[in-house]
Amino acid sequence: ATPATAAMATGEDIGAHVFDEGHWYHETLEEGLAISYRVDEVLHRGQSAFQTVEVVKTKPFGRLLITDGLMQSSEDDEYVYHQCLVHPALAAHPAPKKVFIAGGGEGATLREVLKHKCVEECEMVDIDGEVVEMCREHTPFYHAGAYDDKRAKLEIGDAKAALERRADGSIDVIICDLSDPLDGGPCYQLYTTTFYEMCKTKLAPGGILVTQSGCAAVRDCHHVFTPIHKTLKTVFPQCWGYTVCVPSFCSEWGFNVVRKEADALSVEDGLSGGKLDARLRERGLGDLSYYDEITHRRMFSLNRTVREACRDETRVMTVENPLFMCSTTTHQGVFEDK
Repeated sequence: ATPATAAMATGEDIGAHVFDEGHWYHETLEEGLAISYRVDEVLHRGQSAFQTVEVVKTKPFGRLLITDGLMQSSEDDEYVYHQCLVHPALAAHPAPKKVFIAGGGEGATLREVLKHKCVEECEMVDIDGEVVEMCREHTPFYHAGAYDDKRAKLEIGDAKAALERRADGSIDVIICDLSDPLDGGPCYQLYTTTFYEMCKTKLAPGGILVTQSGCAAVRDCHHVFTPIHKTLKTVFPQCWGYTVCVPSFCSEWGFNVVRKEADALSVEDGLSGGKLDARLRERGLGDLSYYDEITHRRMFSLNRTVREACRDETRVMTVENPLFMCSTTTHQGVFEDK
C-alpha cells in the first residue's frame, strides 16, 4: 500500500499538518470541497448594513476581498476578471460615451472603463458604501486613482433605482459587476427578467450590457451561468456567453454580454481579423496585460459541454422564481485562529 492509502486505512488526517502553523481561512465551495488560504494578516473585518466584509493578506494571492464568506477578488489576478468583464463590451461599441456600472465596489471595473478615453461619463452605483471605503483604504490597487477622474460619478445606493431614474435610451454600455445571486444576498433581483427588461429600455441605440455570471466550468456552469444566459436570451435578441480562468476563483468564470438590436455586430467575432487589436490600439489600449484579440477568441470559444448546457437550459430567472448559486447561511468562510 502507498503511504496515502495506509494513512487512510488507519484513519490519519492526510495533510492535516499543513494547518499546524499560522492562521488559515477556509472557504466551503460545495459539500465535501473547500479551499484554504494561509492568512498572514487581517487588514479589515467588519459588518456593513448588507454583508460581512473582510480583507486579508494571504501567501498565494496577496490581499483578498471577502464578503459574506465568499472570496470576491484577489490582488494577484483581479486584473484578469476586470479586464475580461469590461473590455469586450466597450471594445465592441464603436464610441461608448455613457457607461453605467451596477456594483463594482472595489473600483477596479471603474478603473478599466476609464482607460477608454472616448468615455465621457461613467456612473458607478454600489449599495454598500463600507465596501467602497474599505477598498479605498486597504486595497488602493483596485481603483488606482479612478475615483479622482472627473469622468467618474460615484453613488452609494440601489443600482436598480439609479437606473430607473435615468432617461430611456441614455446609456451606451451597462456593466453589472455584482455579487453572485445568493439566497439572503443583497442583489439577486438584479439577475432577473424584470431588471434586464428595464436595462434594455435605458440602453441607447447600439447599446450593450454585460454581466458577470458566476462559475462556468463543466461541473458547475449549471448553477447560475447557463440560467443567466437563458434569462438574457428571453429579453435581448443577441446574447453571447464567454469564460476565463481566474486562478483564485478555483473555477472557469463566466460572463454574458448582449446587444439591444438583433442586427448589431457580433460581440463574439464582429471585430476579427485584427480589427479588435486595431480598435484597442486606437484607444491606447494595445498593451493591456491580459486582454487582446487572441485572448478574446479563447474566451468566446466555449467547450462543448458548456455550449450544450447553454443550448439546453430552460430555467429563466424571475423575481417570483429566482435562482441562487448558494445560501449565505451554508456557503461561508471560517477563520481558524491559532
